[in-house]
Amino acid sequence: MQKLIFSTLLLLLLQQTVQAQDALRKTHFNTSNSIALAGYDAVSYFTQKKPSKGQEEHSVIHQGILYRFSTTANKELFKANPRKYEPEYGGWCAYAMGAKGEKVSVDPETFKIVNGKLFLFYNQFFNNTLKDWNKDESNLMTKANANWNKLFR
Repeated sequence: MQKLIFSTLLLLLLQQTVQAQDALRKTHFNTSNSIALAGYDAVSYFTQKKPSKGQEEHSVIHQGILYRFSTTANKELFKANPRKYEPEYGGWCAYAMGAKGEKVSVDPETFKIVNGKLFLFYNQFFNNTLKDWNKDESNLMTKANANWNKLFR
C-alpha cells in the first residue's frame, strides 16, 4: 500500500514539474498566436536547407509549444528528436541574445545552422543581424548561451 501511495505522489510531482516546464517555455519562447517559428517547418531548415511554411494539419505540440510542418514525414522526424530541430534561444534573435541578452523578434527566413543547431536572426529596416553575428560568432554564441541560461530557468 505504501508503494502505491509513494508511486502516486511521485507521479503527481512529475506531472506538476512537466506543467511548470511547459508554462516556462510558453513564457520565454518566441511564438505568434502560440505557434513557433511563425508557422514555418522547423525540420525544413535542415532537410531542405531553407524554411518552408508548415500546415495546420501537420501540427504537434511539444512541451507546450505548437509546431507546424509541411509534411507528415517532417512532423515524424521532429517527434523523434525535437531538441535537434527546435531553434536555439527559444526562437529569438541569436545576435541580440549574445550582444545584449535581449529577446528580439526574428525573420524566420534569416537563419544559420551551426553545429547542427538552428539560429534565427532579426532582419528588417536594413538591419540584418546575421551579418553582425558572422563577424564574431564564437564570442556571441558563448554570450548568448550564458544569457539564455539566465533567462530560461
